[in-house]
Amino acid sequence: MPVSTARVATDRAARYAKQLAAHMSRRIETSFSPETGHGTLVFRAGTATLEAQSDALLLTVEGERDKLPELEDVVGRHLVRFGARDELVVEWHRDNGEAGLVHRNDEDAPEA
Repeated sequence: MPVSTARVATDRAARYAKQLAAHMSRRIETSFSPETGHGTLVFRAGTATLEAQSDALLLTVEGERDKLPELEDVVGRHLVRFGARDELVVEWHRDNGEAGLVHRNDEDAPEA
């Protein structure tokens, strides 16, 4: 399956991963383990994995090629909103070399 990844620089990676999983759990199946720093979000269109490191949150979305932008948007948009104070930037990189979406606090809509 096609994959898109993003490395989001932050010293609060576990906090943001936990918050994202908790928020999304209202609509989809999610998990997050504070002990391992790993989480998953299970969408109809694919899955997202979260990996909290000491200096970054690593995000991976996997789904059908035509669903990657949708998955990037949902995960990136919510994370940037939660991290507005820290001015988080989510820049997706697709496994086929295509540019993914970019989410920033100062934008109303993601870039293509």
